[in-house]
Amino acid sequence: MVTKNDIKFINNLKHKKFRDLNNCFVVEGIKSINDFIDSNYKLIKLYSVDCSHFNDLNNQFQIDYKLLKKISYLTNPDDHFALFQKKEIQSINVNGLIIALESIRDPGNLGTIIRTCDWFGVNEIICSLDSVDCYNPKVIQASMGSLSRVSIKYLNLKGFLKSSKHLRIGTTLNGSSIYDLNLNKAVLVFGNESKGISDELIELIDSKVTIPRFQKNNLPESLNLASSVAIILGEIKRKEL
Repeated sequence: MVTKNDIKFINNLKHKKFRDLNNCFVVEGIKSINDFIDSNYKLIKLYSVDCSHFNDLNNQFQIDYKLLKKISYLTNPDDHFALFQKKEIQSINVNGLIIALESIRDPGNLGTIIRTCDWFGVNEIICSLDSVDCYNPKVIQASMGSLSRVSIKYLNLKGFLKSSKHLRIGTTLNGSSIYDLNLNKAVLVFGNESKGISDELIELIDSKVTIPRFQKNNLPESLNLASSVAIILGEIKRKEL
């Protein structure tokens, strides 16, 4: 049974303020839900058109598709909808490559970056405090369950870079070619989608890298942020092999 209060509560979880207040978030789709169930995230409630897809779980409720459409954030929802408890990341593993993101605004970009990091075995992402919330429904959808395996910490990025003992690498339009460098232990900093890395963070960067542009007319002006992360991680991992 889903009450009107339940529907109101779920709709309010679209907003970060309400997610923070209630310490929970929404996951849709059987694959992503299973990924979070298999991780150390705590399941709060599961609404499903067909509960037989899941093992015996507490707080599991079978509903019809009409009701699912009332609570889903998707135009064409999957048959499964879940609420999970948020997880506080206490510390950062500084033994490998760390992806640092400054002022990321697009939830689709962040979700794709999380999924890309998961693919390449990079388990640590740090975000500036003004970046989009990783529990935003669009981030969850774009990450396709990868958030259950990748740790994301929001912090004062300037303070972190100042104290970091890692090599601090900034991705810019002007820098050394990524194809000439080995960066298997570093903090790799990516800036805002439109403005890039801010001047105050650039001052803390040890070295700048770029993805060479092979088009000779200087177009396009830049690459999509998530695409840039994928290209650079692919090159780093190729060299590790």
